[in-house]
Amino acid sequence: MTTAFVSGATGFIAQHIVKQLLAENFKVVGTVRSQEKADKLLKLFNTDKLQLEIVSDLIAPGAFDAALEKHPDVSVFLHTASPVSFGGKDPEKDFLVPAIEGTKSALKAIQKHGHNVKRVVLTSSFAAVGNSLKPAAEYSEESWNPITWEKALTNESLAYSGSKTFAEKAAWEFVEKEKPQFTLSVVNPVFVFGPQAFDESVKGELGFSSDLLKSVLFLKPGDPVKEFKGGFIDVRDVAKAHLLAAQTEEIQGNRLLLTERRFTFQLLLNIVREKFPELRDNLAVGEPDKAYDGLDDLTVDNSKTKKLLGFKFTTLEDSVYDSISQLLKYNDLEALRK
Repeated sequence: MTTAFVSGATGFIAQHIVKQLLAENFKVVGTVRSQEKADKLLKLFNTDKLQLEIVSDLIAPGAFDAALEKHPDVSVFLHTASPVSFGGKDPEKDFLVPAIEGTKSALKAIQKHGHNVKRVVLTSSFAAVGNSLKPAAEYSEESWNPITWEKALTNESLAYSGSKTFAEKAAWEFVEKEKPQFTLSVVNPVFVFGPQAFDESVKGELGFSSDLLKSVLFLKPGDPVKEFKGGFIDVRDVAKAHLLAAQTEEIQGNRLLLTERRFTFQLLLNIVREKFPELRDNLAVGEPDKAYDGLDDLTVDNSKTKKLLGFKFTTLEDSVYDSISQLLKYNDLEALRK
């Protein structure tokens, strides 16, 4: 039985990765930040094929050393954990340095203590590929966000983009310079929608992308619809890409640029109104015919990724339906709006 190591196992994407690994008969070692989170996650998965280790500080020297020493059978390492969280006041101290040091710390630990690790998969972001606000741009797996250190110090949003860009570059540089015993592949998703790995998780705090989709339900009749656009990919496809990266020789050394299509907030509202007719009377209408406005200002060519992965991505319509259906299992509309 192959053993996979998943850092940040409580994350939205990570829980789906763990779920899919277990379904494919992997033994999984995950890291979480506290015993409380470990207990909760073990209860949800309810299997002896999952073991959890506590790593409370991702950027502490040797943060992953003990966990890897304890599990010498680990052969693939999926690094989804990020020490970066929104709300930090200092771009350098709260975003840039933790992201870079956290990634380098993990790779050093694998090189030193993960003697049987042959493949490492890093969860990065489209933020490391390009600037989604830049008009008339075209991006591919070869593209890099041109952000500078100085620019990244400007605000929280740019600090986040910088943290993803510099951390991923540090990973590729580490592999090129150190020539470790493992290969590296990187997953770069856009906004990640889709259901939580477990239904009951919708009762807790959701991540940014999930909250963005959930906020469609807050729009009451007559409310204006905010202007917002971005790229979409379903969380189950992101998890599947991680698994394929961990198992497929052809993917080694590549970036996987994950996007199914682009969306506007109006398009999300249109889909919810169409898929959930019982909610229509209590939802805003907006301007339905403007759902595709401005989406051609940015194009993404991820044909290389699609060829490497070889599976069809979940559609935006199906992802929105599954996400909202799950939310409504535990909450009626009025309860969600409180």
